[in-house]
Amino acid sequence: MTSTDILRTSAASQAAALAAGEISSAELTAAHLDRIDAVDGDLHAFLHVSRDEALTTARDVDTRRAAGEELHPLAGVPVAVKDVVVTEGIPTTAASKILEGWVPPYDATLVEKLRAAGLPILGKTNMDEFAMGSSTENSAYGLTRNPWDRERIPGGSGGGSAAAVGAFEAPLAIGTDTGGSIRQPASVTGTVGVKPTYGSVSRYGLIAMASSLDQAGPVTRTVADAALLHELIAGHDARDSTSLTDPVGAYAAAAGRKDIKGLRIGVIEELEGEAFAPEVSARFTESLTLLEQAGAEIVRVSCPNFGYALGAYYLIMPSEASSNLAKFDGMRFGLRVVPEESPTAESVMKATRGQGFGDEVKRRILLGTYALSAGYYDAYYGSAQKVRTLVQRDFAAAFEKADVLASPTSPTVAFRLGEKVDDPLAMYANDIATIPANLAGVPGISLPSGLAEDGLPAGIQFLAPARGDERLYQVGGALEALLEDSWGGPLLDRAPDLAGGADR
Repeated sequence: MTSTDILRTSAASQAAALAAGEISSAELTAAHLDRIDAVDGDLHAFLHVSRDEALTTARDVDTRRAAGEELHPLAGVPVAVKDVVVTEGIPTTAASKILEGWVPPYDATLVEKLRAAGLPILGKTNMDEFAMGSSTENSAYGLTRNPWDRERIPGGSGGGSAAAVGAFEAPLAIGTDTGGSIRQPASVTGTVGVKPTYGSVSRYGLIAMASSLDQAGPVTRTVADAALLHELIAGHDARDSTSLTDPVGAYAAAAGRKDIKGLRIGVIEELEGEAFAPEVSARFTESLTLLEQAGAEIVRVSCPNFGYALGAYYLIMPSEASSNLAKFDGMRFGLRVVPEESPTAESVMKATRGQGFGDEVKRRILLGTYALSAGYYDAYYGSAQKVRTLVQRDFAAAFEKADVLASPTSPTVAFRLGEKVDDPLAMYANDIATIPANLAGVPGISLPSGLAEDGLPAGIQFLAPARGDERLYQVGGALEALLEDSWGGPLLDRAPDLAGGADR
């Protein structure tokens, strides 16, 4: 197998080839970097490419492997990191002008784990500014395109990570999920995305948008790859006050189990119907049929307060964001804009934030500041937190009837670039199925459910109780195998090849 051929294989297959000496990490990493050079000028999945550092790490892994050193199973397999995760020595901007050129002096905990395990970091992926968006059109450095159709969005806010994996620029990527920003991009790019249980992956070193909702997780091409990456980045971190002390689960073993006989899968009634495109619903139903034929029990559950989740989220999230983003004031780090006449601290802050933040970030800061203001706190933020409790109770009741819950991940396939830029409410509605998991802190996985009539991928989402991430890998691994049997191979084998700029 040549270095070019291996790009289209799973991360697990690449790791096996490295362990067997069939290819070196330096060759594998160089092949991915060459792929980025060939296609990313068009896709713009990356904001920064760390060629020298990635190759240095790869050569070091090769040396250690040749010396007989025991290495992590993923050692030498390259990874891309969303630009909201800080990386020592590598620019981190959160896709915002206010952090343009900032090079962090430290690593996020999950990046420390990636480096310690010997994964070459290919670079930082594009995103909606400060993770605010559903289409990766809000980046201050230009939009990202969907590798299936370059006139369509790759999802958001983590569209860069999903596009990089879907375009075979990286076998693994890190995303973050505040209201669906791992799962929704996975759905529209034919990839796999996992939002772990809140607190199971350290948030130390993530540039915070909404601290009670943010969670980092894996973006991959297979469920098994997601499990391997999840096991690597998970675990307790004393530097994160919300970090769980639970031992890391056996996610890879769960992904390989494939046995779902007797597993109760609950279909959420409130996440069906007219809000979902017919072709998305059709692929969802077909997936459920395969699971039922494999021995799973399909039950229906009602979560009546999910109808209020979207509204509650868009009060809680901007409220926390307005507080978290107050630190970007032109005084401590990042951009500083000094007015020409009689600058004061107030005028510098105003000018810096005015020029440094994009429209969507400003919109959410204003919403959040208003919701937290005196006289409105109880009516808006306080009421939204009460709805959050009701959503959590809905989950608790549903999990008494089912082991996992299921829904389409996104209401539609990827929409066209620019289609919803001027309609924020329509854009926010893309998160209708993903937001409840963040409000409750439960884990979720999205994997491909098939292609719509226009040849674009759709996704299916599974949700499990908090700390029940292994269930996601069990049902996800089983469905992936069933679907690949019916398709005759992975869905991404049917994706367009972007080498040379070929269109779909």
